Amino acid sequence: MSGIEQLVEMGFPRDRAEKALSCNNNNVEQAMEWLLVHSEDDMSNVNPPNEPKPLEIKNDESSNEPAANATTSESDQAIPQEAKSIKCEDCGKLFKTTIEIEFHAAKSGHSNFSESTEEKKPLTEEEKKAQLAQLEERIKAKRLEREEREKQEALEKERLRIKSGKDMSEARRKLEEEEMKKIVEQRKREKQEEKIARERVKAQIEADKAARRAKAAGQPPSISEPVQVPVQTPQVTPPPKDYKETKIQIRLPNGSTLVETFDKREQLSAVRLFIQLKQGDEPGTFPFGMMTNFPRKVFTEEDYEKSLDELKLVPSAVIIVTKTA
Repeated sequence: MSGIEQLVEMGFPRDRAEKALSCNNNNVEQAMEWLLVHSEDDMSNVNPPNEPKPLEIKNDESSNEPAANATTSESDQAIPQEAKSIKCEDCGKLFKTTIEIEFHAAKSGHSNFSESTEEKKPLTEEEKKAQLAQLEERIKAKRLEREEREKQEALEKERLRIKSGKDMSEARRKLEEEEMKKIVEQRKREKQEEKIARERVKAQIEADKAARRAKAAGQPPSISEPVQVPVQTPQVTPPPKDYKETKIQIRLPNGSTLVETFDKREQLSAVRLFIQLKQGDEPGTFPFGMMTNFPRKVFTEEDYEKSLDELKLVPSAVIIVTKTA
């Protein structure tokens, strides 16, 4: 295949290909570079290096003008060509905008750039598709990285919550024990007061009976001190306690039991995450569901977004873990 046919097959016009080969001693590579540099030049003004320039017919009146024309021609050749792109001296790539240059410098670490008269070719459809595919891969990788980071942050947050929850549960347990002791002591006092009141009533009844018997026998009634019967006041039912937390007992399929305390405003998904963390990557890990027995309720995906208070799992509840297919 001749050099002209090679250049024509690359997409260059035949007349420009012939001119490029004639100006570069029939060297195809040099001719191709020459065509890229002179892609917008007028070929009628370009002559091969060995081809003589056409003679100009001059009048006598302009016999004194050759020196001036020669000076003008030299000055035209000295004018630098307009820069059409920025070239990376390290890898030879061409760029049009500063954004492309900054991106390339940040990605490759190259720092040597200079102006170039070469014009950057527009991307072909294949190159556009390739760049779009690379961009989609980067976006996908960034999204996966963000999701993994959010997952790790959620696990770390849950670990910290569990750690702090243990301290809170211990303090709450002690507080509940103290409250229970107070309730027991109060009940003991109430029972003792009731016993004393019954004894007083019983003594008053016996005194009344003795007085009636003496009256019936004609004896003067003996003066006895009246038995004071305590007046019972109606008990006021205290308002229901506002629980801030709930104690969840989790029964696993293998027979073991987990106990943990959660804030009543937390969602059921927090309990599910706690079970997953306890399972970890141990053998036997399986997909599971959750349910309660009394009253019987099987939790659905919608229930995982509800709070424990809304699901009536406060102040305590038992959740059974079941295997799912």
